[in-house]
Amino acid sequence: MEKLYIVIPAYNEEETIQQVIKEWYPIVEKVGGESRLVIIDDGSKDRTYQIIKKAAEQYPQLIPLTKPNKGHGATVLYGYQYALKEGADYIFQTDSDGQTLPKEFGAFWKRRKKYAMVIGHRKNRQDGFSRIVVTKTLKLVLWLCFHVTVTDANTPFRLMKADILRENIKFVPKDFNLSNVVISVIYAKKKLPVKYLPITFRPRQGGVNSINMKKIIGIGKQAVKDFKQLNKCLKF
Repeated sequence: MEKLYIVIPAYNEEETIQQVIKEWYPIVEKVGGESRLVIIDDGSKDRTYQIIKKAAEQYPQLIPLTKPNKGHGATVLYGYQYALKEGADYIFQTDSDGQTLPKEFGAFWKRRKKYAMVIGHRKNRQDGFSRIVVTKTLKLVLWLCFHVTVTDANTPFRLMKADILRENIKFVPKDFNLSNVVISVIYAKKKLPVKYLPITFRPRQGGVNSINMKKIIGIGKQAVKDFKQLNKCLKF
């Protein structure tokens, strides 16, 4: 039986995490076997981890993990490495802020064998104009730095074949802040079969967004430097 690991990073999400667990748990339950919902607390300052641990008493396929705070990208990588170590066949990643819809997962799962990665395209985003600008700018930066066109590089709604991810995750720098972006770029540069499907992307369902425009600009400037350096290493 195929083993699906759903990886969800969480930071200060005590307002939303219970609902996120309730919404996504039925997916691993339906796939069955040794499939797991893995939620990684990234050193939250609120009760996020305590809530996840308590929920695990009710949901046997839920794995609560916690680690020191290192940011979203590092936490996603931590989750991927954990899933690979546990022998996952497929790894799906989404976020803990309730912006994505579990009901849209089925279309991705149906295509799992045909593609190395099936990734969501946030065609009609509802999380603010600034985020739309960031996504479009990132697309341009990736083309300038890596000479690849990536439809939506950082979408937190992606299903990946574990064996292919295992071969390529080694190219992502340790604790890299934009790890999902680099994975998207690697797959594009290698011309691996990737399918983009439109997804709903709602406003944040609770909590406080830890990323503001000042942080986005700072991350962007550092990303350009990192991307230029990384491009020298990605010689396939």
